[in-house]
Amino acid sequence: MPKTIILFFLFCFSNVFAQSKGNIIGNIKSSENENLVGTSISFNRNNQHYYAISDSIGNFLQNIPLGKIEIAIDQLGYLNKTIHFNFTKDTVISIVLEKDISLLKEVVIANDKKRGITSLSGGKLSFNLKELSGVPTVLGTTDIIKLLQLTPGVQNSGDANGYLYVRGGDPGHNAILYNGTPIYGMSHLLGIFPFYNTDHIKEVEFDKSSSNAKYGGRLSSTTLLLPNKTIPSEFGIQGNVGILASQLSVAIPVTKKSGFYISGRKTYIDEIVAPLLRSGSKNNDVQDMKYGFSDGNISFLSQISKKNLFSIDAFISGDELKINDGNLALKTNLKWSNFTVSPTLVTTFSPKVSMSNSVYFTQYSNNLDMEQATIQFGVSSYVKDFGFTNSVRYSVKNIPFESGLQYVYHDLQPQKVNVENLTSNNNASQNSTINANEAAVFTTAKPKIFENLIAELGLRINYYTSGSKDSYLHFQPRVILNYYPSDKYSFYASYNKQYQYLSLITTSSVGIPTDFWIASSDGIKPQSSDEFSIGSNQNISRNFSSSFGGFYRSMKDLLEYPYGITQFNETTTLKNDLLVGKGKAYGFEMMLKKSNGRFTGWLSYTLSWSDRNFDELNNGNTYFAKYDRRHNLSLVGMYDLNSKWNFGVTQIFSSGNRFTMPTSWYFINNNPVKEYSGYNNAQMPNYIRTDLSVNYFFVKTNKKESALNFSIYNTFNIDNPIYVVLDVQVNKDKNSVVVKQEEKVLYRILPSISWRFKF
Repeated sequence: MPKTIILFFLFCFSNVFAQSKGNIIGNIKSSENENLVGTSISFNRNNQHYYAISDSIGNFLQNIPLGKIEIAIDQLGYLNKTIHFNFTKDTVISIVLEKDISLLKEVVIANDKKRGITSLSGGKLSFNLKELSGVPTVLGTTDIIKLLQLTPGVQNSGDANGYLYVRGGDPGHNAILYNGTPIYGMSHLLGIFPFYNTDHIKEVEFDKSSSNAKYGGRLSSTTLLLPNKTIPSEFGIQGNVGILASQLSVAIPVTKKSGFYISGRKTYIDEIVAPLLRSGSKNNDVQDMKYGFSDGNISFLSQISKKNLFSIDAFISGDELKINDGNLALKTNLKWSNFTVSPTLVTTFSPKVSMSNSVYFTQYSNNLDMEQATIQFGVSSYVKDFGFTNSVRYSVKNIPFESGLQYVYHDLQPQKVNVENLTSNNNASQNSTINANEAAVFTTAKPKIFENLIAELGLRINYYTSGSKDSYLHFQPRVILNYYPSDKYSFYASYNKQYQYLSLITTSSVGIPTDFWIASSDGIKPQSSDEFSIGSNQNISRNFSSSFGGFYRSMKDLLEYPYGITQFNETTTLKNDLLVGKGKAYGFEMMLKKSNGRFTGWLSYTLSWSDRNFDELNNGNTYFAKYDRRHNLSLVGMYDLNSKWNFGVTQIFSSGNRFTMPTSWYFINNNPVKEYSGYNNAQMPNYIRTDLSVNYFFVKTNKKESALNFSIYNTFNIDNPIYVVLDVQVNKDKNSVVVKQEEKVLYRILPSISWRFKF
């Protein structure tokens, strides 16, 4: 395998450019010093046309014949720019685009929309969160996870679940990186509230295949959350005040070359959530329930020299849920929290060479304490990472490269269980910790094979060890071929090999944070996957674009935990309790976008299959995965009526998720016993939800904003059950059983109002 990879690289890199050609390397920024993503660049030399698109950091590269050329730069919302010069050798240029002032007053009315979603190479997506503020959400603020669920290849997780399910994968198969630092805790309670403060996050990049060799450790997607990297020039404040929660963000310049961004959020819903939970049940069993969350972000930026930018990014969140039930003499306290911090130094040696070095610490922990009568039960877990990442961007023979090395030390406690007073003289506990080391080297390259064919090649080599008996060396190739026949059409094909050493074990059907992470150790192998995908992008017109694609993914050494919160006895081990199997997923994806005009939005559809095979489940036969949802359809629309009114709507339809239903019953000693015909043999009702939002702007300029947001979640009050309860009753004659099916609904229609401000 390594020899094959080396030969493939040598073949691709052996392209010798004629002396009559040269490279133009460039960067495109706005006048506010922001990198512009997805800018169209066209090159005209003697009526020969070449095309490029700026990447996620505003860079582009084009190889064209030497001579007199014309470069035309086009970005929505900015003045077009044309450059003429005599191209005699390799050239590095920096281009600054000015906002189209003549359209600024029209922007609010009609035609100043930048792309909310930009399609990047290989099927990746980039999100401009500012342009997506009109998408309806519960709090009136943009919800990143909910946005991703509205795109192709991402399954709708339903109510009471804040996880991502991408291309048939499990929730733990997705990496969410905050400025390159992994976040292990992924949601607030039941996925109702946005987990990230989008006022602090500038851009989001979503890669369904994790095709960049720089990122590893997950079988499925990689989501990059990118904080603002522009040093604030003046004091600014923005926020949102709502009936459920509020948030505030401030920009503080310290000097001309340094400054802070600080953000925070807090909820005050103790008196609101309990009625919502009770609304799904006929019996008001919950006597007292309190829930709250808070989170904060801080970014410090300093241009310590002309070539060195230093930054520190930190994120902290904490949630607590308390339930007291006097009828059951039950007291429950559940806490979960995240903390990350990452100092980073970016050094620019030349226009062609730059280097980034960062260290980071991240921790996720949860703790559940339950007390009923005299019995006390506790279970907790945590995962901590200490890591270092180095990457260097450079070029060799006009081929752009990025290479680097990474190291991370994992410290995990999958489950710490403590039971007291279970019997009169028995107190028991179970505790296990795992330490592991992971090192990786990676390199990516973007050689031009032909005029219209560009490859993105990557190789990641991972070494993982958790003791002498659990050491692995894995080669993970990544290949994307991008074909650009014209500026209107592009096609891609990709292959990705992934290994995952830390796995999320889910213990509930609704994604409550009793789930825990476990590392490959004690004979538990890493999970692995192979994914193939193809697709195309079409620029139908200035306003409309579309994309189509298909994928196939095979997965091995998947893990399943068939118990509830914990399986506890004196001899149990996680290795014995976990089931190991395999799976596959495949499907078709499409997206139609409108990015300009008063009405903007997109239509997304996914047709997919996902199945699993575990020897211990379903008699060893293949069965549907829990989130095998055949159809996923999302419609998002935003309409600017005038300078004061903006409307948003989302319409979601998806097939119901799978669950296991007993198919027959019999009696043993007058007790009904269930029989099952198959695992995940039943399906929940189809999920249908319509959300609406209205924004009324008192003030809206580039620097000031004051707006009221009215949002309705599940506008038509449709019941979307999260699980099914079977009530078994024996007839009076004791010869038959009556089974009543009750569908549990967590929440129905949820209206909200909030005030958004910026000055």
